[in-house]
Amino acid sequence: MDIRSVTAAVRTWPLSLGQKGALPNFYDLVLFAFIAAAFTALAHGAREMEAPLASLDLAPVTLDPVKLPEYALRTTLRMFAAILASLAFTFVVASLAAKSRKAELVIIPALDILQSVPVLGFLTFTVVFFMGLFPGSQLGAECAAIFAVFTAQAWNMAFSFYQSLRTIPRDLDEVSRHFRLSPWLRFWRLEVPFAAPGLIWNTMMSMSGGWFFVVASEAITVGATSVKLPGIGSWLAVAIDRKDIAAVAMAVAAMAVVILAYDQLLFRPIVAWADKFRFEQTAAQQRPRSWVYDLVRRTRLLRRLLTPISRAVSGLARLRLPAFGDGRARAVPGWLGKASDIVWILLVLAAAGYSAWIAVEYLRTTLGPDDVAGAVGLGLLTLARVVVLIVIASLIWVPIGVWIGLRPWAAELVQPVAQFLAAFPANVLFPIAVVAIVAFRLNPDIWLSPLMVLGTQWYILFNVVAGASAFPTDLREVSSLYRLRSWQWWRRVMLPGIFPYYVTGALTASGGSWNASIVAEMASWGDTKLEAAGLGAFIARATEAGDYPRVVLGIVVMAVFVVLVNRLLWRRLYTIAERRTRLD
Repeated sequence: MDIRSVTAAVRTWPLSLGQKGALPNFYDLVLFAFIAAAFTALAHGAREMEAPLASLDLAPVTLDPVKLPEYALRTTLRMFAAILASLAFTFVVASLAAKSRKAELVIIPALDILQSVPVLGFLTFTVVFFMGLFPGSQLGAECAAIFAVFTAQAWNMAFSFYQSLRTIPRDLDEVSRHFRLSPWLRFWRLEVPFAAPGLIWNTMMSMSGGWFFVVASEAITVGATSVKLPGIGSWLAVAIDRKDIAAVAMAVAAMAVVILAYDQLLFRPIVAWADKFRFEQTAAQQRPRSWVYDLVRRTRLLRRLLTPISRAVSGLARLRLPAFGDGRARAVPGWLGKASDIVWILLVLAAAGYSAWIAVEYLRTTLGPDDVAGAVGLGLLTLARVVVLIVIASLIWVPIGVWIGLRPWAAELVQPVAQFLAAFPANVLFPIAVVAIVAFRLNPDIWLSPLMVLGTQWYILFNVVAGASAFPTDLREVSSLYRLRSWQWWRRVMLPGIFPYYVTGALTASGGSWNASIVAEMASWGDTKLEAAGLGAFIARATEAGDYPRVVLGIVVMAVFVVLVNRLLWRRLYTIAERRTRLD
């Protein structure tokens, strides 16, 4: 079943099409219509991305409703390009971190730092690079926007996949070793299927998280560089600047249509298909449903086309690749392994120290101690907001997420609504917040903070729903048999069961809160601008002015705060979750 199985599947493809009953039916025609429409839209959007950069000046972003479908298409293509890159990044980087202690020492702290760097921080240093790669073409600005969305998606997915790989049940791990699965086969037959439920929910969350920063990624302003790419984000930026409430409402409606479309056509079928990868199944358990998935299963010609492809992919999964070895660990003396670990740690510390020295020297020559002390003080204010919001979001969404996750029918109903609310950009609420704060003479330092909730609560909700959905039904039945009720049920059954998922959600929510502070601590509605004291406003103001030393200072201070919190709190909780899973 190695390479010969792949060849045999390809050779039998024409034969399978020629058999009786291979003619397309009604469901084939409907599905082919969807596929043709998708490829047409993809080709049109790809062609527009390669247009000359000067065309943006000749045909700037307008609030003409006729243009809104085109803008929605361009934004959607950027989102999916970023999510595909995030998936590839997740499979490679998270797998290395989970399987190699040496790689973990570098990757996990790097992910902690990267998720703390705001989207504006990435744009500040990548816009010029990407536009230099494609001079005179929109493709450079498109790559910068896609990379910005990628930075809002990848870290959450990587942490989810890493957590799943580190918490694979011991019995499944022993079975894979008993059958001597190669690392490549183990990856596709055990690790990816086991991680699929959590990864799918976090992919949906990451897709929604990208919408949160769509304005910053499409309406790019860094110093003297100003680019507005056609898209819903640029539409919103223009509408907010002109105080056009009707245009804002149209953009929100377009977002709702796009989110509903890709939820029904893509994510819900994937959730229904991935239900077979649950750790355990029972006959009484209700399965997720999808009309698109049912449509694919009722097709005739398409299923015959997909059968040889499925066999070829299965054959590729069984290949024994020399680079991955045969899955048997080589015997290494204990003292040699410890010595290599010490050398590697010293090298990592030396590299980190050198990088920190470069940053400190740069800041020392451009800024003074007062600037650093001021940035640290603003960081403490933002940290206080993040902590309060994480606590509030946990108290609200953990019980709700458990209730939804234990009821597949509820998850099916809530999924598109939660995706839309998670994708709802804070910029849309700026007019309401600014008008209310000015009208009632409220304190912006307090009342702008709730806008950060939009970047925090959904990570917790989606991960808790994923954890409750994957909770073994037999354990639920045992808890019912022993009549565990109320707080005892939460303490002994449910909270331990969803704990690894909650830690992942809270960890990424923390990073999302820091990122959200960039747009939430500075709100504007036309000429009226409000600002809350905090590190997010400090970085946003420096980015808009093109003040690179202060941008670097803000990013460094934010990274230090996030890494310290992750090291002192979230990583310890990760260790506890992993240890409990292994003991079970």
